[in-house]
Amino acid sequence: MASDLFSIDSEFDRNRHVRFLDMMYDLLPSDYQSQEINHLTLAYFTLSSLDILGSLDQVDKEAIVAWVLSFQAHRRNQDEPISGKLYGFYGSRSLQFPADVHRNLKHNGSHLASTYSALAILKIIGYDFSLFDSESIVRSMKNLQQPDGSFMPIHIGAEADLRFVYCAAAISYLLDDWNGVDKEKAKEYILSCQSYDGGFGLCPGLESHGGATYCAVASLRLMGYIEDDLLSEGVSSSIINIAMLLDWMMQRQTADGGFHGRPNKPSDTCYGFWVGGVLKILGGSRFADREAMRDSLLTCQSVYGGFSKFPGDLPELYHSYYGLSAYSLLEEAKLNSLCVELGITNRAAYGS
Repeated sequence: MASDLFSIDSEFDRNRHVRFLDMMYDLLPSDYQSQEINHLTLAYFTLSSLDILGSLDQVDKEAIVAWVLSFQAHRRNQDEPISGKLYGFYGSRSLQFPADVHRNLKHNGSHLASTYSALAILKIIGYDFSLFDSESIVRSMKNLQQPDGSFMPIHIGAEADLRFVYCAAAISYLLDDWNGVDKEKAKEYILSCQSYDGGFGLCPGLESHGGATYCAVASLRLMGYIEDDLLSEGVSSSIINIAMLLDWMMQRQTADGGFHGRPNKPSDTCYGFWVGGVLKILGGSRFADREAMRDSLLTCQSVYGGFSKFPGDLPELYHSYYGLSAYSLLEEAKLNSLCVELGITNRAAYGS
């Protein structure tokens, strides 16, 4: 019965996706209540998707800017020293704990991933970054970098791995200020995560994974350690083993044309971006079967608009965004091109 609600299309349906995202922009379904703490990230998925589709003209940009800026954690005054906290962005309203009677914040729930999402949204909207306090973000981000070069996402302690190295690199790039990152230590940590098979695990010694590999390669690219068009220039040497990495990446395309994140897993819509993005950065997209990838993505295009994780599942924002991102990598004429390493369009990143 449920399968009758889905069809395998032969064409990408832009208008259907725009309608789906318009609904998500106006009101999130109740199924997203459990993700309340990720409101900024959900907004990023929605707005960046609309930007890829070239449909930002229908959003209230001033209201979005005011909403995003309301999530920033602030010092009481500019003379207050930067403590061990991160003065970035909260993920949602429920994480903005009230100040005590002395106006001291007893909790600071700002998070590197939420800060990245906030800055990405502001960049997509075209906000002038000189108009808000970015210095506190950059200076306080130093508090999260660990002795081994990795980053925790929040000052009260959490796992430290490549996801948050990427967030720190993307934040620094977006703000054009690297004073919050020791790039050499971060680079060494990234290199320590490359496995024997060429891929990268989230931490040293962990299994190679498509998402972790994207975080590693995109971070190195943002920090300037991977240059343009590495393969087209005939460059075989790099700080990472490119040949071994590409061999591992190409093994991620499955028999159905899609990509998975690690061996013995089914293909999954989002890995069209995580794996396809790494290939794009390294100049290796031509080695993938792009038509098979396209056909695989279309099997997850919902009749409601948006993309699902697997064929026949309901669409949701995460896989819709990364499905659209993967489709953009195929240079679909109806879509804006993607700045892969930042996770936003080239229009938003560079005005082109």
